[in-house]
Formats: sequence, structure tokens, C-alpha cells
Amino acid sequence: MERVVVAGVDRSARSRLAADWAAHEALSHGLPLRVVHVTPLDGLDAPELWPYRPEAVAPRVAAELAARHPALRVESDRLAGAAAPALLFQSRDAEMIVLGARGEGGCAGLSLGSTALAVAGAAACPVVLVPSGLACTSLGRRPDKVTLAVDARDPADGAIGFAFDTARLRGLRLHVLHAGPPPSGETGPTPCSPSAPVAYAALADREMVLLAETMRPWRDKYPHVRVLEDVVLFDPAQALVRTSGNAELLVVGRGIGSGLGRVAYTVAQHTRCTLAVVPA
Repeated sequence: MERVVVAGVDRSARSRLAADWAAHEALSHGLPLRVVHVTPLDGLDAPELWPYRPEAVAPRVAAELAARHPALRVESDRLAGAAAPALLFQSRDAEMIVLGARGEGGCAGLSLGSTALAVAGAAACPVVLVPSGLACTSLGRRPDKVTLAVDARDPADGAIGFAFDTARLRGLRLHVLHAGPPPSGETGPTPCSPSAPVAYAALADREMVLLAETMRPWRDKYPHVRVLEDVVLFDPAQALVRTSGNAELLVVGRGIGSGLGRVAYTVAQHTRCTLAVVPA
């Protein structure tokens, strides 16, 4: 069975941004796009549904995407039930699931919705969360790279492969970021005490060697991807949020089991670019 890119949509403009991102990704992979809308409204009478027509949401988005991307193979599907379990079921045969980081519900100012959190924490495939508004625009230079979060001591092959593939397909640089532990007694991104610089530099050198060894086989596998390896001796979540403003896509791994870890959860709440969460 051919795998598909799944875009989960609702009535929000945020989900349409995510669906358009999914369309570009489906085209780059040469895969069909499945636009899915999940509603719990089955069984209600027509007066209770008016003016909301749940059966029209996914076809309308699919038609808009087909008009903008004539080469796109796109289908639509309406499912009934709770959104997160329905999308998790879709993840079994999906290349990836793309969602708005927040849907039409929730409180004002909420950056990460419950459905996005649940799906990203348990899906069988990569989950891409697309923020909206200022959250997904760079305030500095033009984003032109994929940033990959790597723990050089415990590298996540799924996330690494996803990041390299994306950089290759888009012709982007790959920024590989390893956030190592700071020298003893230091908590910030740069050493503060007078005796710290030597210890900091020595530790950074050791972490850089470790990262280079981890990435060497991937560089050999993807010789045409431009790779920048980077070590920061700082809290991983804060380091990734800071660098997200200069990336088109930030890729993090997710451990075995359900739920996002502390780093991925923090990044998902505060990222300034699109985030991909890739299961082990």
C-alpha cells in the first residue's frame, strides 16, 4: 500500500496553513495527500449542526489545495469520534501527519492544542506541527535551513534520517545542534566564572568530536547535503527554542513510549518555526 501524507484540518485558518505545508511535502515526496477532518457530531439533527457542515470541511480544503497545486494527488476524508485517537489510527500507514500546533478550540494565547500534543506524543509516524502568525516567522535573517536536535550520546536515527531527507529534498542546509551539559557550576550558554573559559573550551571540544563521530556515517550517506555541526553547552530546550527563529524546520526525536519528553514538550510550546517530532 502506498503511504500518504495526512493533513488534519478543522475550520481554523491555522489548519489551512498546515494543510498547505503538507501539500508541499506530499509533492516533494511524490506521495498523495489525505485531508482529514474529525468531528464528534454524528447523530445530531440538522438544526443543531447549522451553520456548521462538518461533511464539507475536508473536501473544501482538498479542493483549495488541488487548485493551487495541479500536480498534487489529493483526497479527503471525514471521520467521526475523538480527534486524537482517529488521527493516531491514521498514523499507521502515513508517511507523516501535519497539524496546526493549535486548532480552532482552546483559549486565546494557547500555543499548543491538546490534539496536537496527544498526536505528537504517540503517533507511529513523524508529526509536523505548524504554528501560525508571528510564531512561524523569523525576526532575523531569512530562514534557509533545517535544524536537527541531536543527543550525540544517544542519537535518534529516525529523527536524523528525517532531517537529512528533508534537507536533501528542499536543497537546504542542515544545522545539527548538540546541546551538551555545561561545565560544573555553570548554568548559562557561556562561562561566567574567571576559571571557566579553559574548562568550557575543553568540554566543547570533546562534545564536538563526539558529535562529528556520530554524524560521520550520515554525511557519507548524504554527500550532497551541506551540514553545519554545532555544540552548545546549555539547556537543550532553551537552546532549540532560541535557534528555531532561524530555521524553516526544527526536527526533534521522541523516545519509545507515549508522550513528549521535557525537551520536545518545551520546544513545541515555544518554537518560532515548524516542528517535526519523529518517533524512535
